[in-house]
Amino acid sequence: MYLGRILAVGSNKSGNLVAYRVSSRSYPNRETKAFENRVAVVPKEGHEKDVFENPYIAYNCIKIVDDVAIVSNGSHTDVIADKIAEGMNIRDAIGLSLLIMDYEKDDYNTPRIAGASSINGESYIGIVTHENLIVEKVKPGKTSYIGVYEHIKPREVDFVAESAQEAAQFIMNKGKFEEFTNPVTAAAAFGVKDWNMSYI
Repeated sequence: MYLGRILAVGSNKSGNLVAYRVSSRSYPNRETKAFENRVAVVPKEGHEKDVFENPYIAYNCIKIVDDVAIVSNGSHTDVIADKIAEGMNIRDAIGLSLLIMDYEKDDYNTPRIAGASSINGESYIGIVTHENLIVEKVKPGKTSYIGVYEHIKPREVDFVAESAQEAAQFIMNKGKFEEFTNPVTAAAAFGVKDWNMSYI
């Protein structure tokens, strides 16, 4: 099953997490790269011109602000991060940013998905489509995921990871995520007292 871009947010017995996977049929020549306090999705060397064909394929997918890790499938990562940095709570920052940015105006009306988790375990997940807007709290100790196609409502998942590297690998091709096709690259942040990031 093809879900397109996928993210997961929440916590397990080992810590708190946000994870992100690019799945793509049209633009597979992408990778994730880590920078200070963020991970970005960028075209691979030699494919830089792809951003002129589709402006939605390069963006920060994970960003850390204070004790909060934000994850999304587009430029709204930065908008959510800015709102949280200004003191807005996680739920409102996600909801307002999704409402303002709206779904992607491409051939598929691709939804924007987003999530955020604080180091104390408070997590929210959301989506804006051409039909609705959902922002939902993730149950304590649980992890939920959402995709831009098919699974467009948050679903709980047994997320097995004890580090950022394991979380990135898990959303890439382990457990439930092994069922979803066309994986390209993945990234994650995992935290107990501080956030650590990894990508593959």
